[in-house]
Amino acid sequence: MMIQAPWFKRALPFGAYMLFILISDLLEAILPESVTAPYLVPMIYPVKIIAVTIALIIFWKSYDELRTKAFATGHFLVALATGLLVFVLWIHADWDFATMGTPDIYDPRVLPGKWLYAFIAVRIFGASVIVPIFEELFWRSFILRYIIDPDFTSVKIGTFSWPSFLISAALFGAEHHYWLAGIAAGILYNLLLYRSRNIWYCIIAHGMTNLLLGIYVVSTGNWHFW
Repeated sequence: MMIQAPWFKRALPFGAYMLFILISDLLEAILPESVTAPYLVPMIYPVKIIAVTIALIIFWKSYDELRTKAFATGHFLVALATGLLVFVLWIHADWDFATMGTPDIYDPRVLPGKWLYAFIAVRIFGASVIVPIFEELFWRSFILRYIIDPDFTSVKIGTFSWPSFLISAALFGAEHHYWLAGIAAGILYNLLLYRSRNIWYCIIAHGMTNLLLGIYVVSTGNWHFW
């Protein structure tokens, strides 16, 4: 059964997240702006995060790459530094030539008081905790190894090959509006995996990047980075 396939268990959370982005785009196209502008994002985002979280919980025991007995302080510090570096690169990569398409900019300050704080809390939690887990399972665990061998579970975590390194970084960049920053992030997260051979450090680095980005966006009002 497809649902039992290792690739499906790593692709479903990512696919669910992308599906909700598509649903949001479709609703924006058919509903009046007076409805979508203030309410669509704060309604869709929590549902999206809940759906992905449920998928992760259902398949959690199947993610062998997340079971580790020990963490190394050195790798942990490198992961934090990598996350910080990607964050710095990201907020300085909004040149026209380094972007793709038009970003969906949502300013949550249109929401009243407590709803504003609730949405920001959910948004930062989703971006810094849930997104790093399912994206690293998809990109660094599944795609990076699948390019080496379609029977990707036979490939050890952190196995290097030039095609998988370059193609996965390029695809990771193509997923983001800031494609150049996305490629740089893909390269740095890949290098971290090759160094540590542990997906958790990539999750930590990715989470660090997104947490800092969330704090930066809320603090400065640069909503286009969100």
